[in-house]
Amino acid sequence: MSHDRHEDAVPAPEDSRKPDSPAQLHGPSWRYVARKSFREFVDDQCTDLAAALTYYAVLAIFPAMLALVSLLGLVGQAQQSVDTALKVLGPLVSSTTIDAVRPMLQDLAGSQTAGLTAVIGLLGALWSASGYVGAFSRAMNRIYEIREGRPFWKLRPVMLLITMVALLLSAVALLILVVSGPVAESLGSALGVGGLLLTVWSIAKWPVLALVMVLVVALLYYATPNIKQPAFRWVSVGAGVALLVWVLASVGFALYVANFSSYNSAYGSLGGVIVALLWLWLTNLALLFGAEIDSELERGRELQAGMVAEEELQLPARDTRNIEKSDKKKIEDVERGRELRLVAASRKPESDKQKGTDR
Repeated sequence: MSHDRHEDAVPAPEDSRKPDSPAQLHGPSWRYVARKSFREFVDDQCTDLAAALTYYAVLAIFPAMLALVSLLGLVGQAQQSVDTALKVLGPLVSSTTIDAVRPMLQDLAGSQTAGLTAVIGLLGALWSASGYVGAFSRAMNRIYEIREGRPFWKLRPVMLLITMVALLLSAVALLILVVSGPVAESLGSALGVGGLLLTVWSIAKWPVLALVMVLVVALLYYATPNIKQPAFRWVSVGAGVALLVWVLASVGFALYVANFSSYNSAYGSLGGVIVALLWLWLTNLALLFGAEIDSELERGRELQAGMVAEEELQLPARDTRNIEKSDKKKIEDVERGRELRLVAASRKPESDKQKGTDR
């Protein structure tokens, strides 16, 4: 893993020697990228990283739901969003937990609280929900072979901002599910096309939702790691692959659970929770695999441009201050350890001499 990637030591992210897009990669480069993506996925221990992300996702779900309800309350859709949010939470937690959370979400949706109290509550929920984004950032740093160099005062606001944008996009997706039907029906009646618009939108909303999801993934891929990447792409190859793998894995897992598994008989009332956790784990596996693909595509671009990227990506770090500080502390620890060893070594002859005298 890289220790330092100073901006003056590596080429610029948009170096003119690199291919402008993955479409310009040659056949051998594509084969190299595909093979390397699978190997790095294993070497980076992405199955373990996905398990850690699943843990943080579970911790972030309730704060994220509170933040979403607060955001949707600003446009008068809080009450409808509570039912949708509880349906999402249903498979993830027990019915007892749902019964405990329901009054809190409904009270939040029905309250007219404004001003400082609402802002503080929203910020608190954002802070808790950003734990997942922070964990995802650490996983991305491993994938891109870089250590975290941004100081806390710089890193934490970035993670909060990413969380806020992701929640806003999620709120848009939830609004599409909650109010798109009635809106399309009303608009269709006003235009005199009856249920035609509702039928068209009931089909078209799924590609729109998929686009929103890809945007969230692309944001996580671009903004979380401590590297300066090439220009932001609204839809990266890795994000598209991650979504495709996630859909296929979700369908396959659903078929497996429905036809072959016995989670309910093995775990009883916890069967639904186990299934939901496994699905979250598969989701994070898909996200990490997509990130590996984007990382190796960048390596392929650099290698095709003649850059020395076979061992380390040639991308500058966003910040190296924490890396330099950590390295300095390690050197100090080594020096202190050496002093202890030398002092002990200097005393050993005296102790040996004393033992000889005693004899």
